[in-house]
Amino acid sequence: MTQLSDARKGILTEEMKTVAKKENVSEDFILKSVADGTIVIPSNVNRDIEAAGIGAGLRTKVNATIGTSTDIVNFDEEELKAQIAIDNGADCLMELSIGGDLDEIRRRILGMSPLPVGTVPIYQAAIETIRDKGSAIYMDEDIMFNTIEKQAKDGVDFMAIHCSVNIETLSRLKTQGRKAGLVSRGGAFISSWIVENEIENPLYKNYDYILEIAKEHDVVMSLANAMRAGAIADSTDRAQVQELIILGELVDRAREAGIQTMIEGPGHIPINEIPANVTIQKKLCSGAPFYMLGPIVCDVAPGYDHIVSAIGAAESAKAGADFICYVTPAEHLALPSPQDVKDGVIATRIGAYAGDMAKGAHNGEKDLLMADARKALDWEAQYNLAICPDDARAKRDARPPEDSDACTMCGDFCAVKIVNEWLDQSDSDVFKTH
Repeated sequence: MTQLSDARKGILTEEMKTVAKKENVSEDFILKSVADGTIVIPSNVNRDIEAAGIGAGLRTKVNATIGTSTDIVNFDEEELKAQIAIDNGADCLMELSIGGDLDEIRRRILGMSPLPVGTVPIYQAAIETIRDKGSAIYMDEDIMFNTIEKQAKDGVDFMAIHCSVNIETLSRLKTQGRKAGLVSRGGAFISSWIVENEIENPLYKNYDYILEIAKEHDVVMSLANAMRAGAIADSTDRAQVQELIILGELVDRAREAGIQTMIEGPGHIPINEIPANVTIQKKLCSGAPFYMLGPIVCDVAPGYDHIVSAIGAAESAKAGADFICYVTPAEHLALPSPQDVKDGVIATRIGAYAGDMAKGAHNGEKDLLMADARKALDWEAQYNLAICPDDARAKRDARPPEDSDACTMCGDFCAVKIVNEWLDQSDSDVFKTH
């Protein structure tokens, strides 16, 4: 049974109850939304985790990716990065290793994470084929499907599956052309396989078999956006829209089979195109939760792309996106460090929070409390309300003021302190005539 099939039968699962409580919404709302497919709850039957709801009417969730590269294989550091992401408020993790023993690192992350964990199975299938045969173009269909099944049995909660890269989509890409080409690693593996073998994508051709695996383990299908733009100049083009049309058809088929599904969205996109992208995705994919990758709203800030994507996250959440994949300061430059992971999670959480306020997922209740704390010069309350309390405390403590009520920005001339003393406490007659 899956969360979707249970919801359609009117069965309120423990995971649905948990999500309703965490989100402060009714259980009936969660039950109906899961049944409709507008909310998904990644929770593999083989693993016991903290349930997280992703979809319309809920807080925008933040995903953190971790994983080895071919240059840096350090499993302990990847576990540390995963823990840092968890400690700093990520809602989900994705384990995307491409170096070392891929089974071992995935199982280590699954074993230590209380959060839903996602993967991209085609990475492992392609990399193991490259190690064995020299190129991903020699992948056979069995290794693709066996990898999906193995990862599902391990307990992976959601999987990015590259089903929508097919001959028709690639034809449109080839006809149109692009500045940056393809930047999806999974999309590149599948595209090169299709072109070299002159055969349709097995993940598209045998989609029903993937659905059988997903149903057995209640894996959420995160239908991958292989045609996402890797440069602002390529955003919202014909190849991307063509793939989105196919994704919409795949969503319908998944729901008919009782499989929870969400859709991945564009990476590099100018800020003015974000609302249109969210609207088109929701329309073509029947309201399936939208998983935005970044997004990166300008191409010229390497080293600061976590800030760029925080801007994109805010606009995306405001427009109705449901799930945001973080970007770190190392994006486009290097494998992220533990500090990069923290910076990425915090930046994306800020963006999602700002967007959620704009779309009414919350009404700034914590911001009102922060205003009260600042007015009262209550520093402990300010720390406790901060998105990252330890960093707020450390920043002030690094340059301590002489007056404990103030900070070194204003010192003796703190506006709040002056107003508290001279305006709020004043009984002057000047105010009584107005």
